[in-house]
Amino acid sequence: MPETTASWIKFTIAFYNVENLFDTINDPKTHDDDFTKEGRLRWDKNKFDKKIRNLGAIIKKIGSEQTNKPPIIIGLAEIENASVLEALISSKSLKQYNYGFVHFDSKDERGIDTALLYRKEFLKIESKKAHPIEFIEEDGEKDFTRDILQVSGEIAGQRVNILVNHWPSRRAGAELTEPSRLKVSKINKQIISEIRSKNNDAKIIIMGDFNDDPFSKSIQELVSENLYNPMELLHTRDHGSLTHKGNWNLFDQILVSQNFIQQYGNTFRFDTAEIFNLKSVQVFEGPYKGHPFRTYAGPKYLGGISDHFPVFLTFTIKPLNVDN
Repeated sequence: MPETTASWIKFTIAFYNVENLFDTINDPKTHDDDFTKEGRLRWDKNKFDKKIRNLGAIIKKIGSEQTNKPPIIIGLAEIENASVLEALISSKSLKQYNYGFVHFDSKDERGIDTALLYRKEFLKIESKKAHPIEFIEEDGEKDFTRDILQVSGEIAGQRVNILVNHWPSRRAGAELTEPSRLKVSKINKQIISEIRSKNNDAKIIIMGDFNDDPFSKSIQELVSENLYNPMELLHTRDHGSLTHKGNWNLFDQILVSQNFIQQYGNTFRFDTAEIFNLKSVQVFEGPYKGHPFRTYAGPKYLGGISDHFPVFLTFTIKPLNVDN
């Protein structure tokens, strides 16, 4: 079967941690003071507008070499609110593609959330839901992290379920924080079970910044739910989606249910997985050449796009109303 014919469509689904996409307005309910004009990072309208322009230009290019069009779905992490999403989909590079978005404000203390951009002509939303994630601290206080965003809908008449994640960080140490990520992995498994209780053959896509690599325990436990992780082979000593102390990690991943990889008779199937690491998102020179071109390094403004590379999958689909 050719990759794309008059009846078959090839398209991209992506995920991107966009590194603190904050507006410039102080929200008294969250810890966003750094991202104001008077804050530690001196975040202002010029810097915000530049970041929006750059992100729009990059998102437009993700998977375009493979499919000749921008992604039809992009999961996002580190989004402050709906206003920054409005700015992003209205940017010069994206406004012609009629993107919509799904977003809920979470109780994360920093005020960062997950979100989903989607091209309205391709994805018809049927339902959307945020799954809050809370932890109980030693003193009995509740601590919230980013919600799991669940979106269900139809692409060319075929139903798909999407979960967008941003798991707890490793800042306090990978081993010390592992139980938190295992807990969120378990919640994803519970959501998968709920979806399959209604349709055992449901097509499911789980994406996110998991703060764990493909062979970490949390990801392996998730894969055990009859999922396939096409990104396992992409993580090497010299390749990943982000770096930490000179080492590459692949925290940004997209997993799919096994029914996406069936070949015979499958009208909605996975094709390829890639890290979008073209030169346009890299540091051009110096000791960090080839690393993601980030917006900030600590308090120092670099003017880059994100400290993560986007990742994406390509799919081939045959609309249900097209005859064989």
